[in-house]
Amino acid sequence: PDGSFVFFRVPPGVHLLDVQSREHHFSQVKIQLLEEAMDVPKCIEYIYPGAPKQAIPHPLELTAHASYEYYEPRQGFSPFSILKNPMLLMMLVSVGGMVMMPKMMEGLDPDQKEQMQKQMAMQQDPSKMLTQMFQDMTGSGEEAAPPPIEKKASSKAGGKTSRRGKRD
Repeated sequence: PDGSFVFFRVPPGVHLLDVQSREHHFSQVKIQLLEEAMDVPKCIEYIYPGAPKQAIPHPLELTAHASYEYYEPRQGFSPFSILKNPMLLMMLVSVGGMVMMPKMMEGLDPDQKEQMQKQMAMQQDPSKMLTQMFQDMTGSGEEAAPPPIEKKASSKAGGKTSRRGKRD
């Protein structure tokens, strides 16, 4: 149960020892076995692909370099995280408006209250509301009649027109 093991009847040549683990990262080891020196193999360790090579002694002892973390830890509950919800923010603003509106109405003058009641009555008929709004914007109480257009005699009708040059 100490995790050790032995390979028997390994032929001469270059072999790659790669530990496959779901939980830990181990380095790769290239082992060169020569026919003349089967008892003393040459071992070269690669911590990760592209890393500098380093010789390690035989018998091999491999240790994990890192642990894999597949999942992010779940964040704890915070009451302030609720306030980041846009739906809740909209509800709070709406409720705040409903609470504040009656208090704002108490501070209005009677003339302003009367004007607001007229506007609310106008909202039932959109055409009246729009005409009232345009009249308020222009500052005129009644629509003024457009000025009469003067008709000039055209050259087609036999009238004379004077042409001026660019220098006149």
